[in-house]
Parts: sequence; C-alpha cells; structure tokens
Amino acid sequence: MVIMAHPDDPEFSCSGTIARWTAHGTEVCYVLVTSGDVGIAAPGVTREQAIEIREREQLAAARVCGVEEVVFLRERDGMVVPTLDLRKRLVREIRRFRPEVVICGDPTVVWAGANYINHPDHRAVATAAVDAIFPAAGQPNLFEEIEAEEGFLAHKPRKVLVSTWAEDPDLFVNITESIDKKIAALREHASQMKNWDPEPMVREWAAERAKGKEMSFAEAFKVVTLESDEDWEKWKGDVVGRENGATPEQPNADS
Repeated sequence: MVIMAHPDDPEFSCSGTIARWTAHGTEVCYVLVTSGDVGIAAPGVTREQAIEIREREQLAAARVCGVEEVVFLRERDGMVVPTLDLRKRLVREIRRFRPEVVICGDPTVVWAGANYINHPDHRAVATAAVDAIFPAAGQPNLFEEIEAEEGFLAHKPRKVLVSTWAEDPDLFVNITESIDKKIAALREHASQMKNWDPEPMVREWAAERAKGKEMSFAEAFKVVTLESDEDWEKWKGDVVGRENGATPEQPNADS
C-alpha cells in the first residue's frame, strides 16, 4: 500500500519500485488523501473540475505501473491536518487491504533542499500514515468499531518503507527495467507536467540514487521492520484461524 497526499506523489516517489513489484505479481493499492483540487491554477478551472482531471490522470498513471486499485479520501488539498478522523480513515484502509508493506513519506522533513519547503500536506499525510500504521492498525482495541461495523480485523504491516528525501536510505531498489514505466506514468499527469518533460530529471535523480551500486537507476527508502519473519508467519496463521472461527491470542500490537 502506498499512502501519499496528492496525485503524482506516488509517481515521483516510488512508481519505479511499484512497477517492478507488480511485474512480479504483487498486488498494490494507492491511497491518496487529497485529489489535488488546488493543483490546477488555471483561470476558470473549479475545484470540482480539478478533482475530476487529477483523479483521471492518477488512475491512468497507476495503470501504467500495474496498479488497479486507487482510493481517494478527498480531503481538502492544501489543508490536510493529521486528525484522529484521518488516522481512522487510514486505519480502515490498512485493515481492509492488509498490506505486508506500506510506503509513505517522511513526516520529519521540512527543509527539502535549498529551494524547496516540503509541502505541509506531505508532512501531515506522512504523520497520519505513520500513526495509523503503528500502533493503531494492529491494535484491535483502537477504532474497534471498524471491525464491529465492517468486519475488518486489526492488521499490523510487516514493514514500512519511508520514501521522499530519506536522508539515510538503507534500501536501494533497482528500477533499471522499470524506469520507462515511471516516466510514462508521470507523463499521464498532463495537468502538472504541462510542457515539461520529466524524463531527463527523473533519469538524473535515479542515476544519482544508484551511484556506487550495481545498478543504473534506483529508488531509495528507509526501512522500518515491525514484524520479524517468524512473527509475520505466525500472525498470518492466527488471522486465518480467526477468520475461520477460532479465537487465537493476539500478538502485542504495542510492541
């Protein structure tokens, strides 16, 4: 599952990785907290029209990378706050989709280089995502109404991959074979690209990330492992048992 603030955020941050994973059969869901409704500053374009355009572009971009499921939460673009309500909405999606890995942004990044301040929506969504991932999604006594009303059981993802300006990445994903899809996906965001061709800069960024590695192009992440291999397999078995009517002991979701 990829949790990001705006349409085109997955394409810039991790779409090469996603295209590689889906090519090997991985099922992926994008959760976009806003629909980028203030992202088209053209005369006469309303918020409603911008939502329609940007959601359509995002769906097309996701398909380029093999992603069929995209969830739009439609929070107000430029006004996202990491509220308990937003945390609950993200917890619901995590429990519904039950991802092994969640990719999100880094909530601590404010100064992103000499000429850019990290967008407040990026920071707010990253904070809400991290708080939803742990401990809320895996703790059955938090937001228990989600299970009571919809049947979505508590679920603790195995890993978190922190994308977007990670200062000390420890995972470099080889996107040499998928960088063309990353570029093609970005081009689907025509309202944002306008007359700018993203290919030269995307290749430059990815080559910089791959420098010193045995690959031509890379995306980089900071990895947080919440569940060991052994605990992850046990947890999956417990969930299957519970879905079949058993009542296994829950793991410690707070640890």
